Amino acid sequence: MYTQSFSVPDDTAGNTSGPKGVPAAASAAEAELQAAFDARIDQDGRIEPRDWMPAAYRKTLVRQISQHAHSEIVGMLPEGNWISRAPSLKRKAILIAKVQDEGGHGLYLYSAAETLGTSRAEMLEGLHSGKAKYSSIFNYPTLNWADMGVIGWLVDGAAIMNQIPLCRCSYGPYARAMVRVCKEESFHQRQGYEALLVLMQGTQAQREMVQDAVNRYWWKCLAMFGPPDADSPNSQQGMRWGIKRFTNDDLRQKFIDATVPQARVLGVTLPDPELKWNEERGHYDHGPIDWDEFWQVVNGHGPMNKERLATRVKAHEQGAWVREAAAAHAAKQQQRQLKEAA
Repeated sequence: MYTQSFSVPDDTAGNTSGPKGVPAAASAAEAELQAAFDARIDQDGRIEPRDWMPAAYRKTLVRQISQHAHSEIVGMLPEGNWISRAPSLKRKAILIAKVQDEGGHGLYLYSAAETLGTSRAEMLEGLHSGKAKYSSIFNYPTLNWADMGVIGWLVDGAAIMNQIPLCRCSYGPYARAMVRVCKEESFHQRQGYEALLVLMQGTQAQREMVQDAVNRYWWKCLAMFGPPDADSPNSQQGMRWGIKRFTNDDLRQKFIDATVPQARVLGVTLPDPELKWNEERGHYDHGPIDWDEFWQVVNGHGPMNKERLATRVKAHEQGAWVREAAAAHAAKQQQRQLKEAA
């Protein structure tokens, strides 16, 4: 659902040094395997789980896919808080379905990461211990109902801009998982925009509620694409490997250019006095992003970091009996099938 261009290291505090290339002292066999891997990447081919791949490529994918999966799972929390407070049965049903979709996306992505040799238990331990990262956008509170629409329109919209190129990722399981994820996220984005259109046709208080939510989320959504290209050394290697297709700044620009006309139709003002069309560039210019705030939140110092993580850990612990019961049922079914086959 959400990304920050997946370029944030798990085990550092703002250190953006990325994975290194293949060691210089590679054996002849490794050099041959590396050459075959490079040739497939150059041909825009797919790498599958049983194919040889460089250790750095595998490590980068595990970090990126697990961050993505964690973001889907943690992203259920701010929206889940509003299910019981939805203004109508229709909106409640829509929100329940959306939160359920996000849980499914997390499962797809954990499964894709497992094909790289990392267990789900390892990934969850990284999340619950605070070592692994997830999208910083979820470490802010959702203060009113309009936040649910803005999350759909802006946050999911930014996610889609990031994720559609991942359908062409060089790693097969990840690319295939993203096809369905993107279809569902596109629906979420349209649903969020429709909810805001309804509110903007309501009372003055409702219109002000929408504008307040847009004001609070706009800059945070721009930061979701990750640090500027000059401060994101992982981007070039990710693009060389075919994991990424566009740089952080290119994706951010595409999102801004697509969103400004939508805001005009909606009737809201985007909170950037420097936002204006640049005829020479053919794009919108925008003001500076507060990257100090971004890194503060990424490194665990946002307004909701501790609460989100504590809620996630509590849910995991309280759900242990469900996982145990499901495993016991599966084992029982397997034994029954073995007896019938005999």
